[in-house]
Amino acid sequence: MQAMSPKHPSTIPWYRHRWPWLLMSGPAVVVVAGLFTVWLAFSRADALVADDYYKQGKAINKDLRRDHEAQRLGAAIDMKYDPASSTLQGRLFMKETAPAGEEGRTLILNLVHPTQPSKDRTLVVRPAADGSFSLPMEEMEQARWRLVAEDGSHAWRLHGGWAWPQQRSIEMNAEAYAPAE
Repeated sequence: MQAMSPKHPSTIPWYRHRWPWLLMSGPAVVVVAGLFTVWLAFSRADALVADDYYKQGKAINKDLRRDHEAQRLGAAIDMKYDPASSTLQGRLFMKETAPAGEEGRTLILNLVHPTQPSKDRTLVVRPAADGSFSLPMEEMEQARWRLVAEDGSHAWRLHGGWAWPQQRSIEMNAEAYAPAE
């Protein structure tokens, strides 16, 4: 009777060894990660890149005039979002009266999502005589929103950041964001 001897390593096929698989796993992971990166690059839009830098640069001076006008008028706004009732409530304060007309009594609130333009919101509000307003609004996603409040005629604006839900309310005034002379 012959004793069974273990197979010599040279007689075992290569795919039964551990080392070839271990050595091939590194490049295989890199290929999969590269394919995933290519898929991400082509399936997601570059939302943070502006199309026309020159046009935006020209608009900066106009924006600075609007900031100065908000400062001259003493514009300020306080707002809070109530998720239980899905309402945005606030009050607009003005030391001087804003320009007359329909546009002067309208408040435009732009909530800009930091990375996804599809989640941006533009709300048009008609404040009461005392400046208070309340309007229904879908649930706010947790994010650091950029908020721009301006009148309907675009004569003045206030802007700031709102880290929802860490900040339950936001207070913006022209003095806080007054541009340097």
